[in-house]
Amino acid sequence: MSHKPAESVHPVVRVGAEWTWRLLVLFAGLLALGYLVERFSTVMIPMAIALLGAAMLSPMVDWMQRQGVPRSAAVVVAIVGSIGVLAGILTFVIEQFIEGLPELTSKFTSSINEVRDWLTTGPLHFSDDQITKGSDSIVKAIEDNQDTLTSGALATATAIGELLTGGLLALFILIFFLYSGAQIWEFVTRIVPKQNRRRVRIAGVQAFGSLVGFVRATVAVAAVDAIGIGAGLAILGVPLALPLASLVFIGAFIPIIGAFLTGFVAVFIALVTKGLITSLITFGIIVAVMQLEGHVLQPLLLGRAVRIHPLAVVLAITAGIVLFGITGGLLAVPVVAMVNTAVRSLLAEDQDDVEVVEDTEGPMFTAEPDRPGPADDVVSRDADR
Repeated sequence: MSHKPAESVHPVVRVGAEWTWRLLVLFAGLLALGYLVERFSTVMIPMAIALLGAAMLSPMVDWMQRQGVPRSAAVVVAIVGSIGVLAGILTFVIEQFIEGLPELTSKFTSSINEVRDWLTTGPLHFSDDQITKGSDSIVKAIEDNQDTLTSGALATATAIGELLTGGLLALFILIFFLYSGAQIWEFVTRIVPKQNRRRVRIAGVQAFGSLVGFVRATVAVAAVDAIGIGAGLAILGVPLALPLASLVFIGAFIPIIGAFLTGFVAVFIALVTKGLITSLITFGIIVAVMQLEGHVLQPLLLGRAVRIHPLAVVLAITAGIVLFGITGGLLAVPVVAMVNTAVRSLLAEDQDDVEVVEDTEGPMFTAEPDRPGPADDVVSRDADR
């Protein structure tokens, strides 16, 4: 009795083989996508940063437009005002750091001398010769690796140049995202088959709305972290409390781990300048603020905006840092949040209650940005949720 080739294979093996080749194809597609993103990171990262900036500033631009301000003028006011506020804060923080640096240096020197005395008179009973030899070994290691350090400095200078170039590119993209983001999205989605175009546009609008909510919630969480830790440092008399609080604010934009890692800088400075007890109290303050963030602020503010499991957040941040460094860690969670919202929208069955801009003939910027369209209204509604 003859058997067909398909019937001669056990069903479990056949199903397993079918799943395997499909998963391999998906994995190959993800690898190809990752390679393209890494290959074009010089463009992709500024574009992602510009999208974050658009999510932060678009509610302000939309509000000014509803008050009768031309959209072009609203974009200029929002960008120039934001740059001015950021420059003012950075200037103030740098001035505070410069003023506090001499005190920090003197206290650091005193702490080094105390450690040296403890090594010689404490339970370890190191001799002065041993400490001197250890110091000489460190100096010699630095001298032997001077070329490496120099090349690292040159690499840092190159990175600064790339950072400035990327910043200008991000600013240029941000202007167009704020001025005519709806028209750009409408133009891009014309490559989608017409029967699926409306669903894709809805998914994009809702994903951007979740990004707006994420940025707002992250700013609020970062502010609470910075105020809580900064106030604790100021009460304890730790030098550079304000710059350290600003560092915590920046680090908090990487959810869950950012503020905790930057807070360790404050613990180290407290240890060097105020001693072990103050550093332990500082560590306790950071843990308390992190508990407040993890159990109250994250679920309350970020929960509705992101709606992804904390494990997925940690894995996304880790993968982003491995692939693209600090920038990758900063962008990982908002990217995952947008993808998550877009997939939920694409898989939703009922989307009749959402309106999007319909197809129009003509080039990319036919629709007038100074006249609000349906897509702008959808973004505004999603941002207000």
